[in-house]
Amino acid sequence: MAVGILGYCYGLTENFPMSSVIQFCTRCGTKVSFRIPNGDTLPRHICDSCGHIHYQNPHLIVGCVVEWDGKILLCRRAIEPRFGFWTLPAGFMENGETTAEAARRETHEEAGAIVEIDAPFAMLSIAHINQVHLFYRGRMVKPEYFAGEESLEVDLFLPGEIPWEELAFRSVTMCLENYLSDRNKNSFGFHEASLGPL
Repeated sequence: MAVGILGYCYGLTENFPMSSVIQFCTRCGTKVSFRIPNGDTLPRHICDSCGHIHYQNPHLIVGCVVEWDGKILLCRRAIEPRFGFWTLPAGFMENGETTAEAARRETHEEAGAIVEIDAPFAMLSIAHINQVHLFYRGRMVKPEYFAGEESLEVDLFLPGEIPWEELAFRSVTMCLENYLSDRNKNSFGFHEASLGPL
């Protein structure tokens, strides 16, 4: 995500969205204060000039476990965090799209693949960085893929070929472990878990 205006309004650090702090009002540009508004229970960033309350909510990351001929599609990241590590195609959900649409879009943007979505598969809450990771199961429509702008390379891996030690995120590792376990049992469920700080 480019910082630009958002960086000015939100006082973003290089780790956005993990440590975003709002400094200026997005409506009038006045410096905000951090306190509990009337009728609320949590501190919020409040503009003392125009009264606007800036609510911050968790970010939804949506991705897909994509298969073709028993192999799983992985992308090697061309961006931080975890540059050069492998991951499932995934990214921030956009306004105006469903979660399934986000999974399809991210898969095409990062891996150049067109997929059919089967069903939600795993949801991981990562409260300490204000994120929820939602992964779908999906199948490639045809065996065509390429590295998008955020990927160094993209490839299909048999289970025994997955570079486990080079996976970018714990949520991806957990999702793949559950996926392969369910696939071996020929019965897919829905998996929910929470990941705390290391």
